[in-house]
Formats: sequence, C-alpha cells, structure tokens
Amino acid sequence: MLCREALLRCTVAGFLGFALIGCRSPRSRVPVCDPDYAAIEAALATSSIGTALEPGDVAVAPELAGPQPVETYVHYALGANPEIFAARQRVEAETMRAPQAAALQDPMLEVNPFLDPMHMGDMRQVIDMGVSQQIPWRGKRGTRAAAAEQEAERARAELAATELAVIEQVKVAYYELYFIQQAIQVTEADRELLNGLQAIASARFGVGEVTQQDVLRAELEILELDNQLVQLNQQLTSARARLARQLHLSPETPLRALEDLPEEQIPQDVARLYDQAVAARPELHAQLADIMQQRHNVDLARLEYFPDVRLSGMWMGMDRPNAPPGGSSGGSAVKLGIGVNLPIYRQRLDAGLREAEARVVASARQYDSLRDQTREEVADLFAQVQSQQELLRLLREEIVPKADQTFEVSLRAYEVGDVTFLQLVDNWRQLLRFQISAYRLESQLRQSLARLERVVGGVWGAEWEMEWEPEAQPAAQPEEAA
Repeated sequence: MLCREALLRCTVAGFLGFALIGCRSPRSRVPVCDPDYAAIEAALATSSIGTALEPGDVAVAPELAGPQPVETYVHYALGANPEIFAARQRVEAETMRAPQAAALQDPMLEVNPFLDPMHMGDMRQVIDMGVSQQIPWRGKRGTRAAAAEQEAERARAELAATELAVIEQVKVAYYELYFIQQAIQVTEADRELLNGLQAIASARFGVGEVTQQDVLRAELEILELDNQLVQLNQQLTSARARLARQLHLSPETPLRALEDLPEEQIPQDVARLYDQAVAARPELHAQLADIMQQRHNVDLARLEYFPDVRLSGMWMGMDRPNAPPGGSSGGSAVKLGIGVNLPIYRQRLDAGLREAEARVVASARQYDSLRDQTREEVADLFAQVQSQQELLRLLREEIVPKADQTFEVSLRAYEVGDVTFLQLVDNWRQLLRFQISAYRLESQLRQSLARLERVVGGVWGAEWEMEWEPEAQPAAQPEEAA
C-alpha cells in the first residue's frame, strides 16, 4: 500500500512539474536564432502601439550626394530597400517549411495511475506508461516536403520579381529627376536669353524704334519663367524624395542624376523579347512553382487512400499487496502494439483528390493568363519604345535645330525692325517648348525601357544576358504508394 501511494505521489508531482514548465513563456527557454528578429523584439518591448519599430530617422547617406549614375542607386537599393529585405526573409521562412513537413509528428507519452487498482490474480496493476509514434505511409513525408520546397521556390521567384520591380522604380524615379534637372537648366538658360531680349527692347525703346509694350512684354515673360522655375524646384524636391524612398534614405539626401546620360541600348527584335519574357520573368516562374506544388498535393491526396501506422509500447507497474515477508512484492509487464487508421470514408478522400486536381488546373490556366498578359505588355512597351525613339530622333535632329534657326533669324530681324516682338517671343516659346519636350521624351524613353526590363525578367544585350537566371523546373513525378 505504501509503495502504491508513493508511486501515485511521484506521478502527480511529475505531471505538476510538466505543467509548470509548460506554463513558462517559450521565450525564456528557446534561444533566438535570427538577430534581426531580436532587434525587432527589443524595439517592440520598449515601444507602445503606433510607434515605429525602428527608432530614429533613416540615413542621409552623404556618399550618394551629387551626380551619380543610375547603376550606383540601383546597387544601393538592392542592399537597402525594405521590400527586398522583407522578400528575402520570406524566402528564409519558406525554406524552413520543408524540414518541418518531412519530420515525424511528436511521439505521445501517456501515464495512467490507477486510483482503484485492477486485480489480476494475487497481483494488481497500479500504473501504466506508454509511448506511441505515428508513422505515415511510405511517400507521404517526402511528398509534403516536396510541396513545401516548391513554396520556397515560389518565394525565391517572388524575391526576384521584387528586385526587378525595385530596379524599375529606381530607374523611373531617376530619369524623372534627370528630366526635371534638365528642364531647370533649360529654363534658366532661356531666362538669361530673355534678359538679353529685354535689353534689346529697352535699347530700341530708348531711341523710339519700338513702344514700351515690347519692354513690358519681355518683363512679363521673365516673370512667367520665374514662376515655372518655382514649380520645377518643387518637382525636383518631390522627385528626390521618390528616389530616396526606394533607397531607404532620408528625403533630405541631395540625390542628383548625371547631366549627360550614357546611350541606351534599344532592343530591335520583339520575338526575342517574347521568348526572354516567357523564359525569365519571375512571376511566371512563381506560377510554375505553384503548379508543381499543387501537383505534389495531388500525389498527397492519392496517398491519403493508404493508412498510417501507429507503433506503441506500454509498461505496466504491478504490486502484490499480500506478499509474504521476504517475497516479491511487485512486478512489471511490457506490451507492444501496432495500429492503423482505416481510410474507409471514400467520399471524403475522393473529394480531397478532386479538389487537389482542380487546383492544378486552375494554377495552369492562371499561368496561361499571365503568359498572355506578359506578351501583351512586351508588345505594348516595345511599341512605345520604338515610337519614342523615332520621335526623339525627330526632335533632336530636325525640330529643335530648325526651331533654334527660326529664332535666330527672327532675333536678327527684330533688331532691324523686320518682325514684331510678339513674333520673336512666339518663336522663342516654340524653341523652349521643343527643348523641354526633347528631354521629357528622353526621360520617358528610358522609363519605358526600365519597365520593359522588368517584364522580360532582366536586361538584354549582345549575348542576351539576364539579370536573374531561374532554376530549371523538373517535371513532377508522383511517388508510388506502397
């Protein structure tokens, strides 16, 4: 009797110990593996709701101040942009799912003390303890792991898509900044030109060759240019802030584009762009990974028709309450067992298989839709690039030179009184408009090329190199069930 009571007390104490351990926060027992998580956890512990996780302002980065090539900003953004960092962490998270999917479930430990012992002859059973482990049918764990690996592959493709999107946004913001800088320079140069026209008008007014209207009109045009310069400087600040956002920098960073951009390489073969986009666009590879994952889920649904095995072992503690002095007062017994679940509810299993197959078909059709959309975007952007290139050539080689020549002729004619000041100002306005239009069109052409690079999954060149080379997708082979 004393042995049984002692055994019951030990059992209760053991369960209480497990309960107390389980009630403790896991943070106090499991170490942190990711240093970035530790930093965020510390920030959360010291901040209130609604405050920033990372105290302090973003950097100003004085090393990026002044004129920089776009490649410098792209390289910096790839290492500092928060969206790219978040996508990398998602890849890390998805990569950790495959080992979890391939692992066995935790074994079960069961302890059963008998408050009313079960008598078996002159012996009685006072406690039993058992351990059981579920063993999935052959192929289930591997199929789950393969499906999880495709989820990680999808995350990698999405990371590549995020990087290409950030590169696009950096280039779009950079070339907008370039246009505004050039527009300011052209406007300031034209203001100096107007000052010269005002001086000519004032001189001719002084000798009575023209009326005061010419002088006042020149002053009005100068004030209009001052108004445009105020607006352009505001746009310059906004363009710098947009670029700084992609670089994860302070908007106060004096970012600046180069004054003379290197010549852009213009693609000429749209058929090759179609092929490159289908072969390299990360969004398409993400969709392919989703198809592969759904195929593995079909294999898993087929394996659900086969039972899982549960292995168990049990130890039974027994005592003999009426044992004679010096004799054996107890004993033990061991029992081994094996069991399986019975997959007999075919309606549920059939529905699960049909669901998995339908998801494969849906993913495949979604891939077809995305591929068609990709080709449409390539065709549209290619047409934009070709038309913008031709229009830019006309502006630079034909329209701007002729507008400049027209203005020079009218300026000489005004000096001798052959044209009016209004005609002179009209020719000057056309020249200014065409000059700014040329820089605007150049900026739009480079922005269209940046968008086209994102759609086709990288840059093009003589060797047709890609910025991101996707991994080959092997054909999924369903595992055979035992």
